[in-house]
Amino acid sequence: MKKMLLACCLIFALKSFAQNPIQYMLVGTYTNDGKSQGIYVYRYNPNKNEASLVSTAKGVENPSYLAISKDQKFVYAVNENHGEKGGEVSAFALDKTKGELVLLNKQPTGGDDPCYVTVDSTGKNVIVANYSGGNIAVLKTNADGSLQPAVQTISHDGYGVNVARQEMPHPHSVVLSPDQKFLFVANLGNDRLYRYAFNANDAANPLTALEPAYYEVPDGSGPRHFTFHPNGKFAYLLNELSGNIIVYEYNNGTLKEIQTVVSDNTGSKADKGSADIHLSPDGRFLYTSNRATANDIAMFKVATDGKLAENGHQAVGTHPRNFMIDPTGRFLLVANRDANNIQVFIINKNFGILQDANTKIDVPQPVCLKMVPVK
Repeated sequence: MKKMLLACCLIFALKSFAQNPIQYMLVGTYTNDGKSQGIYVYRYNPNKNEASLVSTAKGVENPSYLAISKDQKFVYAVNENHGEKGGEVSAFALDKTKGELVLLNKQPTGGDDPCYVTVDSTGKNVIVANYSGGNIAVLKTNADGSLQPAVQTISHDGYGVNVARQEMPHPHSVVLSPDQKFLFVANLGNDRLYRYAFNANDAANPLTALEPAYYEVPDGSGPRHFTFHPNGKFAYLLNELSGNIIVYEYNNGTLKEIQTVVSDNTGSKADKGSADIHLSPDGRFLYTSNRATANDIAMFKVATDGKLAENGHQAVGTHPRNFMIDPTGRFLLVANRDANNIQVFIINKNFGILQDANTKIDVPQPVCLKMVPVK
């Protein structure tokens, strides 16, 4: 009966894709173990629920997080390195006809281990979080998509109660508000969610600190990833160490906390390993990935007031990092770093629960997934 239900769901999902475009799936990886060669580009066909390798951008060191410009012409990848070389960010032109990435240039990020990058809607600003550098940086772009040196670097201070993980500030994500007027920075190291006014056209200081400069979260939470509801009225903060999600009402750069729920209910109290957070395109469901001992995707229903109700947990491969929901909202794809694969799940359109599509795409150390439609 279970197999019949799964088959029916898969057939329904695939039929619904009849008119949907095929996507390029870009996969960021870790290359420091010598297995991965860089950024992998796959042709993902939702009609058949399969992926085929198109190209590989080789020689890119630890491209662990990717951002795609709004016009889909350019891709920016952090190079999560530290030490003498320090962190960098690489700019690529995306050939949507061939499915190839062409390296334009690299620039230093002004800090070690950059772990998150975003590009604003104008394409003029690339913003990076330097995890081990304790700072964030803004780099301007040229007309051809290449990067200029950083024009603004902002350092954070403070530390947290978890001596092993919070010995200093660790910015972990940089997320622009839906109207592009504000930037929010989740800092794992000091239990703060920073906010800045953002002006894309300011040549020297696109970011300006606000008052208050940040929101505090409970000690030892370890803020990691932050996201907005599609309606722009709510926002959600996933905390890596506590394994909790904080729900906020959002209005013009201001957050009001309204709920805290558990993402990871297993493992050590000191470090749950929660990683990534996304909402379905219609905003009805929210999902988070949990690593450490959980190795699952937590599922939630989203009420009209933005609050969450647990909807179960789906087991996945070892060490799920970033995951994504495909543009139609029908499939959820998980990058299982230590399992060296991407796992595909069908999203039940009525209830939001996940069902294994029995599809695994073998990729060495995948940690970030992005999609753009094939030209």
